[in-house]
Amino acid sequence: MGNAPHERLERDHEIPDGNGERLARVATSGMPLTDDLKARILSTFLTLMNLRENLDRASMRGSMGRSGAFR
Repeated sequence: MGNAPHERLERDHEIPDGNGERLARVATSGMPLTDDLKARILSTFLTLMNLRENLDRASMRGSMGRSGAFR
């Protein structure tokens, strides 16, 4: 991630957000969902949150390393 262009980093951050929004629409659509499907939706939300957290952490590491601070 340290050498990735800024546009790519922005796009990588948009992916979990967009998928999370889509998943939230499905989960709250009012359609009856099986327990298995509800569990899969919650698991996917957790995966997306972990992905976003890891992307944020990696971008913070990359920005600190590039600026020369905290070395």
